[in-house]
Amino acid sequence: MASHYTLLQVPEQASADELRQAFRRLSKRFHPDTTSLPASEAEQAFQRLRQAYAVLSDPDARRRYDAELRLARVAASAAAATPASRPVNGPPAPPVTSVTSVRRALSGGEWLALLLLALALVFSLVLGVGLALARGAAFSTWPSWLPTS
Repeated sequence: MASHYTLLQVPEQASADELRQAFRRLSKRFHPDTTSLPASEAEQAFQRLRQAYAVLSDPDARRRYDAELRLARVAASAAAATPASRPVNGPPAPPVTSVTSVRRALSGGEWLALLLLALALVFSLVLGVGLALARGAAFSTWPSWLPTS
């Protein structure tokens, strides 16, 4: 399996700007709406590209990924140095990969949606309280089971 750096066609020392430029360039090539590849193949390639960019664009996830990559290289070189550790029958076991969640900053559209949601909530509360006041409704009543003196 190719590394995220290989998928994005950037060196391991690439800056955040280089990663973003590579992702934008390749996403235009592999996006299912803009490619001549079959839809299922384009979708899989685009998903792999998005996953690679998501990991490498987050500094913490990138540090973890780089550590896993170094560990895999050390393990591969150790396995190559000791051929007796390989299984005798059958193909070698596939490498173990882990999926890590990626945190990202909210986009402008997501912030706008949250703002509109908050405004709708505040407007609903103000409208409800205003209508209750206009009708003369009491805000609190004593429960019927509580004795009043």
